[in-house]
Amino acid sequence: MTPTPPPSPSHLDHVRNDDAYADILAGWDATFYAKFTDTLRPSTPGGRALDIGCGVGQVVATLTREGYEAHGVDVAAPNIERTRSFTNRCLLYSGTQLPYPDDHFETVGALNVVEHVQDPEDFVREAVRVCRPGGRIVLSSPNFLRFLGFRDYHPRMRGLGNKWRNLHALLERRRRMRTQPDHVRFERMTPIIKQPFTPDDDAIVCTNALDIGFFLERNGCDLMRVECTDRYVPGLAQWLLNLTPLKYGLFNAFVVGRKR
Repeated sequence: MTPTPPPSPSHLDHVRNDDAYADILAGWDATFYAKFTDTLRPSTPGGRALDIGCGVGQVVATLTREGYEAHGVDVAAPNIERTRSFTNRCLLYSGTQLPYPDDHFETVGALNVVEHVQDPEDFVREAVRVCRPGGRIVLSSPNFLRFLGFRDYHPRMRGLGNKWRNLHALLERRRRMRTQPDHVRFERMTPIIKQPFTPDDDAIVCTNALDIGFFLERNGCDLMRVECTDRYVPGLAQWLLNLTPLKYGLFNAFVVGRKR
């Protein structure tokens, strides 16, 4: 496959050639992406998987070692360069159209990527396009519309006023999905420019499980799992946290769809 040249200008330009950003990704604790990796793992031996926004390739490396045909794409050249030590299946891409044919992968996933893309609706559509019928799409992102919980690291999540507004925003979005589905779009956010940089300051999409699930369904998927936990937690806690619709107001958005 020939890599798609990156467009210019773009809000992603600050990471396209940033070695320091690659260093940050290389330092991720394996527990951070373990649940994503396990969910992305194909069901058939040697199955083909795609990690969109693969970073320096930890997920691709794990699946490759296990004998799967794991592929990755990323917008940052230093990230892709670091994957060359273990695979030639990671490509530099534009952040828009994926350089693969329709129905090419058994599983397709993106971990903490949707909140950073210019056109999230197209991003979800592309992820579904390259997944084969019956295959899985795994999308995991922060829940910027959380109205419960703690560890609120982003201003959109923090404080009783924002939590109240987030609850009403979710209820309004659910109403619009039922009555005006053609008018639903991901909410855009203005990135935060400050020093020191903290997680997701550069997020431009107000990701949440309700929206992600909606756009997966709109693009021909059935929802398999909608969870507020993007990492492994003890079994009973996992069950309780995701038992009721309150999961849409907690922590993260971990959504798995099956392409029809």
